[in-house]
Amino acid sequence: MDLQTTIHESINVITVNAERIDASVAIQFKDAMRAVTDDGPDHMVLDLGQVAFVDSSGLGAIVAAMKQMGKDRKLDLAALTPDVAKVFRLTRMDTVFDIHENVQQAAPRAAG
Repeated sequence: MDLQTTIHESINVITVNAERIDASVAIQFKDAMRAVTDDGPDHMVLDLGQVAFVDSSGLGAIVAAMKQMGKDRKLDLAALTPDVAKVFRLTRMDTVFDIHENVQQAAPRAAG
């Protein structure tokens, strides 16, 4: 799973460079998230702007990534595509995560 991280002040922006987070990549996603969130800022923003599809396994992997970070750290989501946003609404996970319209809203000093 290709994740790109950029630290802006006290926020780590993690960009998912994939079109899908589904059963075929859920384990790789969790492992990659663990690797990029082990160290660094306590506030993370997961940029899902390139992700067009998330299934239940992918949703579970995103929740697992949040849980493995621990209660003292925060994972926000940003730039959800309409289909991905619908999955979060239907499963009520939009009440678990802070969801931002774009990365700039979540991390105001983030470029691009």
